[in-house]
Amino acid sequence: MTFGKQLTAVALGALLAAGLGGLAGPAEAAKAKYKEGKVASGGSIKGKISFEGALPVDAIEKILITKNPEVCGTGEREVVWVDVKDGALRGTFVFIDKIKQGKKWGKPKGGKFMIVQKGCRFTPWAQVVRPGPVTIRNSDEGVLHNINTRELIGVEKGRVVKRTMFNFGQPKVGDITEKIKPRRSAFIGINCEAHNFMFGFMMAPKHPYAVVVGDDGSFTLDNVPAGKYTLKAWHPRFGVKKAKVTVKAGGAVDANFKFSK
Repeated sequence: MTFGKQLTAVALGALLAAGLGGLAGPAEAAKAKYKEGKVASGGSIKGKISFEGALPVDAIEKILITKNPEVCGTGEREVVWVDVKDGALRGTFVFIDKIKQGKKWGKPKGGKFMIVQKGCRFTPWAQVVRPGPVTIRNSDEGVLHNINTRELIGVEKGRVVKRTMFNFGQPKVGDITEKIKPRRSAFIGINCEAHNFMFGFMMAPKHPYAVVVGDDGSFTLDNVPAGKYTLKAWHPRFGVKKAKVTVKAGGAVDANFKFSK
């Protein structure tokens, strides 16, 4: 069974079990909360996520659209699991691991964190949200969506437990507010139980030092307190890579990651 077919059959189970990286374990999760405050002479971490070599044969999966063709489209939906353009590996998360204090969370675009379902797609495919309230929006008139949101526990060890955070039907256009409450892992997978070609990924870390790379694979983490850190990059197909970085007051440090199949 191919990677893509496994995803369709078990709603991300095989993908998430295939060597993905993880975050804090139970003991670590119980530690003190992240402390927000002003950062004096903060530095920055910049870099790029790239992909080298041939793409996996199942980098793109084609799934037949059998429901709501008037909104979802006709024929097959291309689900791009590995999105590479000009060598950049898009859809990758970059974050500082276990940082204890630093800058405050910024306000999200539009004033609230959102999961948007439009054209039978989750938009965006990958995003960072703050733990707490999130708005789930159905923008598809006459289409029943059913969002299934799961915390992905134990992915670093390859023994994944998927804890359902919320799973409900949304038959009408409009917004519903739920809370993202990770217990042991910041990694989250989402899929629509009504449409087997709708998938997405999120991170909900305790701190704001996490981003999704840009279309060119680049990223910047700014206003980082001076110190030594472990920087991690997570791609849902290829797992986690990490690097040690030292941020100097007011300085900038480069950290690049290369993935391959």
